Amino acid sequence: MTNDHVEIWSKCLSVIKDNVTEQNYSTWFAPIVPLSIEGKTLTIEVPTLFFVEYLEEHYIDLLRTVIRRFIGEKGKLDYKTAVDSNNNAGSITLPSANRSFPKNPIGQPAPQRLSEVPLNPFVIPGLKKQQIDSQLNENYTFDNFIEGECNRLARSAGLQIAKMPGKTSFNPLVIYSGTGLGKTHLCHAIGLETKRLHPEKTVLYVQAEQLSTQYVTANKNNNRPDFINFYQMIDVLIIDDIQFLAGKPGTQDVFFHIFNHLQQNNKQIVITSDRFPSDLQGMEDRLLSRFKWGLTADLQLPDLVTRTSIIREKMHDNGITFPDEVVQYIATNVRNNIRELEGVMNSLMAQSVFNKKAVTIEMTQQIIDRFVRNTVKEISVEYIINTVCDYFKISPEQMALNTRKRQVVQARQIAMYLSKKYSNASLASIGQQCGKKHHATVHHACKTIANQLETDKQFKVMFADIEKKIALS
Repeated sequence: MTNDHVEIWSKCLSVIKDNVTEQNYSTWFAPIVPLSIEGKTLTIEVPTLFFVEYLEEHYIDLLRTVIRRFIGEKGKLDYKTAVDSNNNAGSITLPSANRSFPKNPIGQPAPQRLSEVPLNPFVIPGLKKQQIDSQLNENYTFDNFIEGECNRLARSAGLQIAKMPGKTSFNPLVIYSGTGLGKTHLCHAIGLETKRLHPEKTVLYVQAEQLSTQYVTANKNNNRPDFINFYQMIDVLIIDDIQFLAGKPGTQDVFFHIFNHLQQNNKQIVITSDRFPSDLQGMEDRLLSRFKWGLTADLQLPDLVTRTSIIREKMHDNGITFPDEVVQYIATNVRNNIRELEGVMNSLMAQSVFNKKAVTIEMTQQIIDRFVRNTVKEISVEYIINTVCDYFKISPEQMALNTRKRQVVQARQIAMYLSKKYSNASLASIGQQCGKKHHATVHHACKTIANQLETDKQFKVMFADIEKKIALS
């Protein structure tokens, strides 16, 4: 049997690689450096103490197997890592996995350090504030989240979660709906009520796009373990607009580990999406399956009674009164979403205050006509793809093909351009739905269509015809 530590570890890795995913291999095993072998003990260097804990928790059986195979039944594995400023190192002995802490050899370069207090990705560099800010908006409470048939299930589940975070069958709670129907409001309400009832709990609200940006920064700065450790400390984690993780495998992988840790430790997870989880494109199946573990509840368009209640609540909050006929006219004619309803009311209040005029039906009609007409409706990427394909007389499957056929390429580029204009989907999500294309391809398509609209009159007429079909939907 060879005494070469590099060769032994290389053999171990060849077996490990066949038993873990490529992503997990590159994350947890590729950074490891074999240092030496003395007798039956192989010593390896890992970046941080967090690696030791993670490997112990998830791969102890696999490591025990490969060490016994290539060193023998009495084989041992020592991990060396910096855990504090005194350069102590951690060691695990296999197969018993007992811990000891030998000194780091003099002259040994100190590996990457895992902070005693995990780095807070929400803190601006240079500031000393390290406590976790929940990122919650104090204005979004259950008191001003009007209940109706359209939201009763989600609201009731949210209240139950706030009373017993992590201890209900609603874990995770996935809330989905179109734009402007109250997903974000409900998220903040759950967080605020949880903090009120359980002040000892750590609650955090974060937008999925912000989570992704933080992960990219952490990865760039070699702080991935600190990033994971920070999020695993949270008692109630609220992720808004999870669809923005579509097409981002790195962020999805790290969120998968965070999700598992929180779920297994009875921590609460709340997620929002702009569509039903199984309709999310560009999301890993293992994440989608976990989203189904708890409760999935939708927020529907508010009915007339609920819209009227929302208007009266907003009037009460602002200390104003509209005539009953105005209230009924707004509730009857503004039906797309709550955000649009509030926008009309804000415009009416501004007109009344600045022009010192009473709110009348005539003023309300003018504002609603102007406001609703100029509001760009959000339309699903799927609907846009189907509309464009119908115009070009091709199927969505044909549009997704890797071909240079002019008609298909043009249809795909138009679908990408219109999806960016009429939906809130990210470029990555649009690319995934338009044939699993990269977000850079979507960006290029949008520039191409914009240039054609400026230079090609015939194309402009054709495009207007397609856009009309979508805009009038």
